[in-house]
Amino acid sequence: MNTAMAEDFALVEPATRYRRGFLAMLNDYARAGEERYGNLRNLTPLRFAAYVQKLREASQGIGLQPGWVPYTTFWLVSPMVPLILGSVQLRHWLTEALEKEGGHIGYTITPSQRRKGLGTLQLALALDEVRRRRESLELDRVLITCNTENIGSAKIIQKNGGIFESEVISDFSGKPVSRYWIDL
Repeated sequence: MNTAMAEDFALVEPATRYRRGFLAMLNDYARAGEERYGNLRNLTPLRFAAYVQKLREASQGIGLQPGWVPYTTFWLVSPMVPLILGSVQLRHWLTEALEKEGGHIGYTITPSQRRKGLGTLQLALALDEVRRRRESLELDRVLITCNTENIGSAKIIQKNGGIFESEVISDFSGKPVSRYWIDL
């Protein structure tokens, strides 16, 4: 992706004004047969506002599920595409489980937008956000993991400076997971 194109994209924090783009994203996943955001299928404006509020509270550590850490969600948007193109979760610190699998940053790109360089761009933008928040998060480097068989994700991480550290076996899937560190 060239620099001029990259300027047409931004990471934004969730807001109710992105409801239509969020619904379009849900439809994109459904068309591809991917189960994501399943509990948000019938998303009224009121339910979406509550969801956005829940995401904002999660970034402050409010209302988290047991064992979860505060996380900030960002959506990849472009004025040229009427859907949210991707989602990033920035976990503020790591638990023992997240050190094994999950890491500081998790991300996804919607099915119709994959293989266009957006994953690499989205992770670069997420790393910029981490750098902006570096002092408050007290991070000098971030851990990012991916399923070892997910070559595309591994390339995205490597293109953003990821250095392979190890491979572990997932406690959830039983499959190999690759662990990468990126210095900030």
